[in-house]
Amino acid sequence: MKTILTGLRANSVFTIGNYLGALLPMVRLANKHVNDCHLNLFVPDLHSMISEIDGGDLQSNILRSIKCYLAAGMPTGKNVHIYRQSRVPAHSELCWILNCIATMGEMNRMTQYKEKSEGKNSVNVGIFDYPVLMAGDILLYSAEYVPVGEDQFQHIELTRNLAMRFNNRYGDIFTIPASTKEQVKFMGLEEGIRIRDLLNPEKKMSKSTVAENSKIMLDDTPERAAKKIMSATTDSLGKIKFDMWGQPGISNLMVIESLVNDIPLQEVIGKWSGETKYGELKKQVAASVSKLLTDFQVRINEISDDQVYELLESGERYANEVANTKLLEVQKAVGLR
Repeated sequence: MKTILTGLRANSVFTIGNYLGALLPMVRLANKHVNDCHLNLFVPDLHSMISEIDGGDLQSNILRSIKCYLAAGMPTGKNVHIYRQSRVPAHSELCWILNCIATMGEMNRMTQYKEKSEGKNSVNVGIFDYPVLMAGDILLYSAEYVPVGEDQFQHIELTRNLAMRFNNRYGDIFTIPASTKEQVKFMGLEEGIRIRDLLNPEKKMSKSTVAENSKIMLDDTPERAAKKIMSATTDSLGKIKFDMWGQPGISNLMVIESLVNDIPLQEVIGKWSGETKYGELKKQVAASVSKLLTDFQVRINEISDDQVYELLESGERYANEVANTKLLEVQKAVGLR
């Protein structure tokens, strides 16, 4: 059986961008392939440490992130494996081995590192190196498909390169993940989903952005979320047109409207193109987002901690078995065993 793998950092509450761009596509894939693929849904708690985070909050964030998967409609069953990255030590060891074949040049080219280090005198090494840990996350389970946002495509290509380089040196050990083009096709998307910052639509909506009105969090009240939509940056052109380069703010609102209601983007574009009242579009999107949050928050509050821990117990048992088997192959190949 093929393996599909995905994970979301548990460093804070998810944004609606995480929900629409990562959780929902993964839920659709999971429900489609639950009987013919292994579905690895992991919490990258080691990745979470690259951001400043209160250690006392991490465990509650982990529970909440798993509940978000479940509230979004993630199936459970024998082929669905939910686990914490830190509870599978093989991730960390494989990261070190892959570090020894990765190059500074390719790591320096990682766009996310450039973005996260921009304007800072220094950044922690984890920010620089976490794409290699991500490669280990993928290669340990022979995952062919890794549903990620557009901003992570570069890391998928790095994973492919490291796997091919390792195989060329030591033998056919790793399964090469599908290319980004194949990943997008497998997800049933024409391109990666990228929800933009509400105040600066040139950038992706991010959990770590300081400005609260730039992002909609899944625990925002519906009323607060609606206000954020109404204050979103648009433009002064006075005519609605879908143009992510020329009118990114108004285009972002149409993307949100499409995804929240699960209707084709072209249908939303056809309805609103040429209209001159930006406020009417904002009101419609605000109403859609408010309903989404209302329904989601009811579902997540119905999921108990005990349900989550039961899933983690079985998922981590499976993950350790598979990861340790692959790590032993790697250790033998490089002479450590």
